[in-house]
Amino acid sequence: MDIDEIKKILPHRYPFLFIDRVISFTDKKIEAVKNVTVDEPFFNGHFPDYPLMPGVLQIEAMAQAAGILIAKIYGMEVTSPDKLPLFLGIEKARFRKMVRPGDQLKIICEIINLKGKIAKTQGKIFVGEEEVCDAELLLGFSS
Repeated sequence: MDIDEIKKILPHRYPFLFIDRVISFTDKKIEAVKNVTVDEPFFNGHFPDYPLMPGVLQIEAMAQAAGILIAKIYGMEVTSPDKLPLFLGIEKARFRKMVRPGDQLKIICEIINLKGKIAKTQGKIFVGEEEVCDAELLLGFSS
């Protein structure tokens, strides 16, 4: 799934769209990619002399990947405000390694539980083979 297809599902746009490509997805799992560049606007303040991607933005990238997965399960595209994928909660977040410019994030989210339009997912982010972040996320739709 390329960026044009992603933008049909997610309402996010620059500078807050953190998924560049979806590599694969099934009815329970998605794998997506975010290329972290030195030109990301958050690096101006976090931190100018030693740029690090904030952990909260890593979590947001996982939530966006999970939102795409749920939208694909339900066959939804963002066509109105009542179909927005929403980030409802987070548990057990852990940050294991710094994310720096030049890193490519491999984001994997898997559904743990799905009831109606609410999903609990397990998300992990890798740089190469090394896990940098993981968390359980709760997502739903605005309708």
